[in-house]
Amino acid sequence: MTYRRIVYVIAAAASLLALTTAGPAMRLHHDGAERIVAEAAALHYAPAENLEHIDVALIDQAKTRIDMAAYVLTDFAVIQALTRAADRGVAIRVYLDGGQFGSRDPKQPFHDLKLTPGVVIKKKQAGEPLMHLKAFQIDGRVLRTGSANFSPSGLKRQDNDLVVIESVNAVGAFRRNFDRVFQTSEALQ
Repeated sequence: MTYRRIVYVIAAAASLLALTTAGPAMRLHHDGAERIVAEAAALHYAPAENLEHIDVALIDQAKTRIDMAAYVLTDFAVIQALTRAADRGVAIRVYLDGGQFGSRDPKQPFHDLKLTPGVVIKKKQAGEPLMHLKAFQIDGRVLRTGSANFSPSGLKRQDNDLVVIESVNAVGAFRRNFDRVFQTSEALQ
């Protein structure tokens, strides 16, 4: 290995270690004062890991609210976890890509979710650009994002990543964007 490559590998490893290790970070608060905020991130990769288990475990921890932006939502275990969360009183909002959703016939678990009290499902309006997000926030404290669709193949068989970030700042940024797009979307019939 050349010296330059060794330095690059060490720098990449240090960056990854910093990203995946909980630690304090200074953040400017809305009142102008700096505060220490604990933040952590974890990276997961399919197919080496079954990402479905991670998504289900995260959803099962929810206590008050889940906002999900899903290009694809066909994984039964994830859908059933959302239904269980709603049954516990967790408010669920789901934002789907209209074109992707319209191209598939939803199965019974999705219909069950749609009919569960406390669940609001909307889709991106026709003719709009592709909605390709695969993310959700839980209780204003945890953000799940990455390349893995909420589908059996996306979570278990394809080369995909899933990133779990414990950060009110990251969740806040996601929520602001989610609220904006959810407000302009159309109700799923």
